Amino acid sequence: MGTITSSRAEAFSIGELSKHSGVNIETIRYYERIKMLPAPPRTANGRRVYGPAERRTLAFIRRSRDLGFTLEEIRALLALGGPERASCADVRKIASAHLASVRSKLSDLVKLESILSETVAQCSDGPSPDCPVLDILDAGRQSD
Repeated sequence: MGTITSSRAEAFSIGELSKHSGVNIETIRYYERIKMLPAPPRTANGRRVYGPAERRTLAFIRRSRDLGFTLEEIRALLALGGPERASCADVRKIASAHLASVRSKLSDLVKLESILSETVAQCSDGPSPDCPVLDILDAGRQSD
């Protein structure tokens, strides 16, 4: 981490980077702490100064998170070296594993939707002791 004394072209404060990326300041600091985003150089008074490379990396992380990739998966993708150096086969391996995870979660959600749909359909406007939704929710307590 260096100290800079003169202005850089396309330099951003952490607030500006946050505004441009849609990632809040604390999350940017967190990504730095866990070494997903390189620590930027600082001005003489200690303020972080980000450049285009950090902005691209943060945008990559943000898009990856939007697609549901875990931090470990994103770290693995970043370790491949970016679009200039990464092997498509290596990227495909990580993305395929993530896709399998998404499909598994989707299957679980479809099952959950079916159970809830059937249970809600059985609900009447009667008293709560006759409510199927409450019966399902209370079933865990009965086994305690």
